Amino acid sequence: MTVLYEDNHLIVVNKTVSEIVQGDKTGDIPLSETVKEWIKEKHNKPGNVFLGVTHRLDRPVSGAVVFAKTSKALPRLNEMFRNGEVKKSYWAIVKKMPPAEEGILEHYLVRNEKQNKSYAYTAERKNSKRAVLHYKLIAHSDNYYLLEIDLKTGRHHQIRCQLAAIGCPIRGDLKYGFDRSNKDGGISLHAREVSFVHPVSQKQIDVVAPVPDDTLWKAFEKIEGGQK
Repeated sequence: MTVLYEDNHLIVVNKTVSEIVQGDKTGDIPLSETVKEWIKEKHNKPGNVFLGVTHRLDRPVSGAVVFAKTSKALPRLNEMFRNGEVKKSYWAIVKKMPPAEEGILEHYLVRNEKQNKSYAYTAERKNSKRAVLHYKLIAHSDNYYLLEIDLKTGRHHQIRCQLAAIGCPIRGDLKYGFDRSNKDGGISLHAREVSFVHPVSQKQIDVVAPVPDDTLWKAFEKIEGGQK
C-alpha cells in the first residue's frame, strides 16, 4: 500500500489491482482494514481507528482511493462525491483506436446483478441509468492506445462497459470482451488523478497516482510525461 496524501481528516492511497476497497463475500482483507492498521501503527493510536469509505474502485482496477479519517470529514466527502465535486481522471489502455481522438460517450446502462456486469444501450431502457464520460487519446504505442477518461456520472462498471460498447474493451478485461487476461489478473484501468476542495480546510487537493509496476504502463507514463 502506498500513501499518496494524508492529513488529520483524510488519506489517499494508491490501490493495487488485487485489493478490494471494502469487505465483501470473499472474506479477503479489504484495503480499508490495511489503511486502518497503517494509521494505527504510524500514529500509535490506541483502540479502534475511524476510517470512512467515500467511494470504491473495482477489484481489478488500480489507482487513487480517498478515505475519511474523521466523522467530520466523512459526510462532507460523501456529499461531494454524490454532487460530482470530486474530479476523478482515469487512464485506460485499449487495443483499438476509438472512432475519434476525443469525444463524449453517452449510453444507458442496465446492471445485471447475477452476472455482476452492465450492458450499454443507446436509448433509455427499463431500469437503465444514463452514463456519460469524456475520453481523449493522450498517447499510443505500436499496439495500444492510452485514453484519459473524465467521468461525468458514476455507474457500475461504467468506463469498462462504455468503452467496450464502442469496440474498445480495456486491456485484460475478459468480462467486457478483451481476448486475454493480464499477467497480474487486473485490467489496464487506473484512477490516475483525484482533485477536490478539502472538506474542512477548503484548500485545493490534487493527487496523482503512479501507474502500476508494469512495462506497458511505465512506457505510457514516460511517453505522456514527455509530451507535456
